[in-house]
Amino acid sequence: MVMAWEGLPEGLVSPQGVMVLLLVGYATALWLFLRSAPKIYTVMASDVEIARILCEEDLGLPRADAPLHYYYHYEQALGLTDPLISPQRPGSTPPAGFWYQLRKNTQLHLIGGARPGAQGWVRLVCFDRDCLDWLWLRGQMRALPGQILQERPLHYVLRNRSGQTLEFIEVSRKRRSRSYPLATTDLGA
Repeated sequence: MVMAWEGLPEGLVSPQGVMVLLLVGYATALWLFLRSAPKIYTVMASDVEIARILCEEDLGLPRADAPLHYYYHYEQALGLTDPLISPQRPGSTPPAGFWYQLRKNTQLHLIGGARPGAQGWVRLVCFDRDCLDWLWLRGQMRALPGQILQERPLHYVLRNRSGQTLEFIEVSRKRRSRSYPLATTDLGA
């Protein structure tokens, strides 16, 4: 064991070197944990039934057995819900919307709430570009006709097999300018 320490550089065995090694190990463990954490994409649709048909029939997405965040009990682990007043009780209906399994630890949650699109299109809105990219590629693999209207933020249309046009929009977070107006006060009174 002593022989192993002799081959290491002196800076690595110093207190600062050991601290750096510990920080690198902690950062690696945290990165691995966060990488394996479940990912849930939420998509809001103006017509949930047409969006459900697109997901299930046209895109061929399988329904999820259980929503990931309910499976992992995040609310209870973080103490965000009280079992006495929580609307989600054992034996009750699952939350509104539809859940689809995209990958092992990735699900799509389809809910209502978007405004109807222009020209009578069904609008689907998402805050996550990765989700919209994935849905676009899935539509292309399934030979759904579509067109990208804008690249940043992502905005495209797909036509389902029954001829309805669905508009997909990425809602990007606008960065506010850091310049603040100067407050004017009248000190002489």
